[in-house]
Amino acid sequence: MIHFEVPQERELAPRLDAVLEAIYAAFGLGWDDMAGGDQRGRDLAEEAIWLARVLLQLMPGQAEVHGLLALMLHCEARRAARRGPDGRYVPLSEQDPQRWSLPLIEEAERHLGEASSRGRLGRFQLEAAIQSVHAERARSGRTAWPAIVMFYEQLIRISPTLGTRTGYAAAVAEAKGPEAGLAVLNGIDPDDVSAYQPYWAVRAYLFQRLGKISEAAAAFDRAIGLTEDPAVRQFLLHRRG
Repeated sequence: MIHFEVPQERELAPRLDAVLEAIYAAFGLGWDDMAGGDQRGRDLAEEAIWLARVLLQLMPGQAEVHGLLALMLHCEARRAARRGPDGRYVPLSEQDPQRWSLPLIEEAERHLGEASSRGRLGRFQLEAAIQSVHAERARSGRTAWPAIVMFYEQLIRISPTLGTRTGYAAAVAEAKGPEAGLAVLNGIDPDDVSAYQPYWAVRAYLFQRLGKISEAAAAFDRAIGLTEDPAVRQFLLHRRG
């Protein structure tokens, strides 16, 4: 018989990064089911949040555990707003904040505040801070893009992933204009983004804002071809015009 037991905190600490990444990956799989048609997707996201709560009980002094939980709660708070009544995909910028879950947002903010008080900044805290700025739109009616740009700049120093750099480009475009956002995108190695759908979707949108119709159409076509979700594909087709 194999016996299972919870490791001691001293044994957990060296494994923490891998555990946090695994929990977030599980949440991401559930989050990707945006249509909500598969209950397993919602169950997986809820399971990931539950695991983060368990980990927090075991390691209450770890700032990044608080940060990860805050990040997932902020995202989960917007689940109901991600689709219209007809199943239409609704991007964050067009979501009705009244449909966001205020209790989940408030809980996320408590954990983010607790993480900040620990004085050990990390990737998940920064990602949660970005989502916190977005959540403020429910109260103020606006998005403080300069603050989001600042958090992305710190995040890039810690985790310069394609997702981070693409998100940074989108935030820069909102804060400083589409030309500035495109300049950020142009600084990414083309070989790295050949099959990365968010990059092409952002690029298409920025070209469209600049009135560069043919460049926008080509980028939209690339993004549409890389999109697996039918509702997102329909959204991009509609935006392409």
